[in-house]
Amino acid sequence: MNILFLTTHLNAGGISSYLLTLSKGLIRRGHEVHLVSAGGDQEDSFRSAGVRLMTVDLRTKSELSPKIYLNLFRLKKYIFHNRIEMIHANTRITQVMGRLLQKLTGAAYVSTCHGFFRPRLFRKMFGAWGERVIAVSPPVKEHLLKDFSVDENRICLIENGIDLEQFTPAESVRKRKIRKQLGYTNEILIGIIARFSGVKGQDILIQAMPSVVKKFPDAHLLLIGHGKEENNLKQWVERLSLKDRVHFHPVIAKTADMLAMLDIVACPSRNEGLGLSIMEAQAMGLPVVATRVGGIPGLVQNGETGLLVDPEDSSSLSAALMRLCGDPDLRMRLGHYARQWASANYSSERMTERTLECYHSIKF
Repeated sequence: MNILFLTTHLNAGGISSYLLTLSKGLIRRGHEVHLVSAGGDQEDSFRSAGVRLMTVDLRTKSELSPKIYLNLFRLKKYIFHNRIEMIHANTRITQVMGRLLQKLTGAAYVSTCHGFFRPRLFRKMFGAWGERVIAVSPPVKEHLLKDFSVDENRICLIENGIDLEQFTPAESVRKRKIRKQLGYTNEILIGIIARFSGVKGQDILIQAMPSVVKKFPDAHLLLIGHGKEENNLKQWVERLSLKDRVHFHPVIAKTADMLAMLDIVACPSRNEGLGLSIMEAQAMGLPVVATRVGGIPGLVQNGETGLLVDPEDSSSLSAALMRLCGDPDLRMRLGHYARQWASANYSSERMTERTLECYHSIKF
């Protein structure tokens, strides 16, 4: 099957990780995978996996943006030339594009709903979900049913999988090497790898840090990624006098390598469809502190495979981080059971097979 993925960009983040893992699984099974996006820092990983990339400027938040409509006929030509049979969209903007391309080309069309959308009138009237829509967690499925009245028979519940060979606990030599590249040695490194966006809650994490660094002077917070909230986050750091303890880093290596240098992973999201970054951290054997929102409680068993706190609560987040900073044995135990949980539950092979079943449930 010739498959075309549509996504807004290929910067480090949950959707890029999802698409890379799924692409590898599909290619291993003999399918041809194409991907259209505005590009990003993960492009080389996709090329190395054998994905054929096409760059189109899709950086917009508006479903009515001229960027969507001006590129339609270019993409229509690409679809016919490459005999694309399946279009698979992954963001709201590309869902609109995917639906229009389905009309123009007759190719089958599905989308993945990775999180939660505001049920605006236009989104309800022009759903653009596809002949099938993949929900990445039970709460996302419920969101589609309740807020958008999507027919349950059209929804495929397929929880994300990850590459458990790539995301594996880091040996000490690898950990030291990556730390050295960024100028760290034996500090306690707390980190989050995510786009700088309000929904990801990095501002709450920064607000939690003064108490942490007061009690643990060797604790540092690494904010890894980029995004529109960067200036706002830097203002929080300045306001709380944390410039020596909170550090901003772009993604300079594979996600697994960036995770390898961390001691603790924080995920203070205000909402989260599933939490792919949590899954990756757990597979690396890292203790996670995360919020009780969306699909996260289905990933983290509080006190067993990580710690859960309430959203918007910097005090509880701070207490959980201090608990881990002060107890290396607890960090090790939580990380050990997190890896076991990931190995048993996060199979990328299962995700790929179930996605293919979803594709084949469409008559095309």
